[in-house]
Amino acid sequence: MASKTAFIGLGTMGFPMAGHLVQAGHAVTVYNRTAAKATEWQQQYGGHTAATPAAAAEGADFIFTCVGNDDDLRQVVAGPQGIFASAKPGSVIVDHTTTSAIVARELAAAAQQHGLYFLDAPVSGGQAGAQKGTLTVMVGGDAAAYAKAEPVIRSFAASIKLIGPAGYGQLTKMVNQICIAGVVQGLSEGIHFAQQAGLDVAAVMEVISKGAASSWQMQNRWQTMVNGEFNFGFAVDWMRKDLGIAMQEARHNGAALPVTSLVDSYYAEVQQMGGNRWDTSSLITRLRPSGSGGESSPEG
Repeated sequence: MASKTAFIGLGTMGFPMAGHLVQAGHAVTVYNRTAAKATEWQQQYGGHTAATPAAAAEGADFIFTCVGNDDDLRQVVAGPQGIFASAKPGSVIVDHTTTSAIVARELAAAAQQHGLYFLDAPVSGGQAGAQKGTLTVMVGGDAAAYAKAEPVIRSFAASIKLIGPAGYGQLTKMVNQICIAGVVQGLSEGIHFAQQAGLDVAAVMEVISKGAASSWQMQNRWQTMVNGEFNFGFAVDWMRKDLGIAMQEARHNGAALPVTSLVDSYYAEVQQMGGNRWDTSSLITRLRPSGSGGESSPEG
């Protein structure tokens, strides 16, 4: 059933996600900090634009956010011109930003005081998943609110799961990023080793991708890593933000993350090489005499 929706944040991820809502038949009003991006979105998809998050959220049944970090999210939700200032009672805020679990719980509690619902719903699947509408969404929050929002989220997602109460979506995204960090480093070392050994990398990847070593990263990134092309998907700057959030949480819950910490330091080296906007597969550049890369963009 079509709903009145708002979408706050039209970055690399949010821009196509909001577009999928229109294509699914929902009435969409968007807000972006850079107004020109909102105008560009409207020209491509139709819908409406608003001058503030509050104006976008007014009257909406579902309000989606996909911005940069904890402070950005607080501003668009609870700031003077934020969502809380205008959202109608009973509406559901669905946040797709990758943030700390702390801010997710904070805003969920504040939303309840305003008669609203807040779901922390970070995504995985990168720019390609956002464009294709095949994202994976991990959700924390109220079960009844999730049941209402789930059909709308499916406009741009292939897989959605409620993990638990507020904050659990963000905690699950931390697990996702921890796993990706180790996999990309392993793939980088494997490709580098194959090249140093004089192997045909394509032949090696063809055979090992059929076995236990296979991963999404191997299937989708080995060739571009060999070619030195790093303008696909999620930027190093944003991966470091995410790993920082995970390591901060680990300090609270007592989890040991030795490999994650090491890979984070490797990404810091990539930044020092000028690879801030290269995608996460650019870890391989550390292992080469000279690095090369492309440009990537943040999630929101």
